Formats: sequence, structure tokens, C-alpha cells
Amino acid sequence: MKKSGRKIVCENRKARHDYFLEDFYEAGISLTGTEVKSLREGKANLRDSYCEFRGKSVYLINMHISPYSKASIRDNHEPQRPRRLLLHKYEILKLLNRVKEKGYTLIPVTIYFNDRGYAKAEIALAKGKRQYDKRDDILERDAKRRIERALKEKFR
Repeated sequence: MKKSGRKIVCENRKARHDYFLEDFYEAGISLTGTEVKSLREGKANLRDSYCEFRGKSVYLINMHISPYSKASIRDNHEPQRPRRLLLHKYEILKLLNRVKEKGYTLIPVTIYFNDRGYAKAEIALAKGKRQYDKRDDILERDAKRRIERALKEKFR
């Protein structure tokens, strides 16, 4: 699936359901060779992954990249190792200050290859939704579907 020079590898679909996504950032990912090859095959999963500050760096935690099928066991990578995100210093400081605020967290939304072939992560500054917020979203979506169906039937 291509979108404006992007080849999307995986998406965190549950993120939009569980969080209010506010600001989006593009970050490079520090990967090994077998991880890149496995990503090109589309064998990655962002479920339950999040970003964490360690020192002056940001790391992607719990992202699963399956071992590359054509590599030997000795040369392969660990599937769930923490991966460093490549951001500018001012972006890291800005994100750190926002995450210190109550209720904010960093969530990876998509992993993709840009038009130059580099693996990138789109991360979002997010605030957790409550159960009633999720119910409101579902009701709103259902109402839109009913309206679409009614309009479709009317113009047939």
C-alpha cells in the first residue's frame, strides 16, 4: 500500500481507539540489517508498543520484528529488543516536557519506508481515552453509517 511515496509496513490500529492522538512526529529507527529485510517483507507488529525516554534518547519498546527467514540463527536479531528512535535534540526536549504533563504518552502509529528507502516511525503524542469516550466514538461512527446508508437509499 503506497501513500505519497510511503510504503506502509505496519499500523497500530488500536492507537486511534485507545488514545486521543494530538501531535505527530516522524522519527528514523536505528535497525540492524536483518531487521530491515524483515520489515521489507512486512513482518512487524506494533501491538502494545510504546516509546520511552532513556537518558537523552527515545526508544521504541515492545515492537515485534520477526526474525529474517533467510538468515542464520547466529546472524539474526532479537525480535523485541528496544530500538532507538532518531529525533532532533529540540524535538526530544519538547516531547519530554509534554510527556511529563499528566496523562500524556508517546505511541508509535505507523512504520513505513519513505521515498528514499529509509525506515521511519510515525509517533504521536497521545492522551488515554476513558471507557465512555470509546463508547461515544462508536455511537458517532454508527450514526455516520446510518446517515450514509439513508442518503445512498434516497438517491437510488
